[in-house]
Amino acid sequence: MKHDIISREDVVLLVNSFYYKVQESPVLGFIFNDIAKLNWDEHLPRMYSFWASALFNELSFTGNPMRKHIALSRLTSMTDVQFNEWLTLFYQTVDENFEGSKADEAKARAANIARNFQRNIQATSMEDERKKIKD
Repeated sequence: MKHDIISREDVVLLVNSFYYKVQESPVLGFIFNDIAKLNWDEHLPRMYSFWASALFNELSFTGNPMRKHIALSRLTSMTDVQFNEWLTLFYQTVDENFEGSKADEAKARAANIARNFQRNIQATSMEDERKKIKD
């Protein structure tokens, strides 16, 4: 029987399960593995802190993920296709492992994150194009 996301251990399960799917995804895996060249031993604990902070107000995460994703978007395509895949895999992972109000909150937060990242990446891309035209 599934339970809600109630602890940091649940966050670890969510993050590990989700990023396993991301690494195996033909749409996303190469971005994380080949373009960003993530060190998973460093990245996963940061994501534990990110999601624990988002869901439990843990305040253990520091950093600017938006800036990193914008920089990454200058190296590879990050469009609706990639964001939809990210969100689909996240929803699947939550639904496979959890149910309840925190699980619903995690999915809502993921949707907001994807929407905000995508909007900011698109705006930055448009600004980059305008700068190229001016030069």
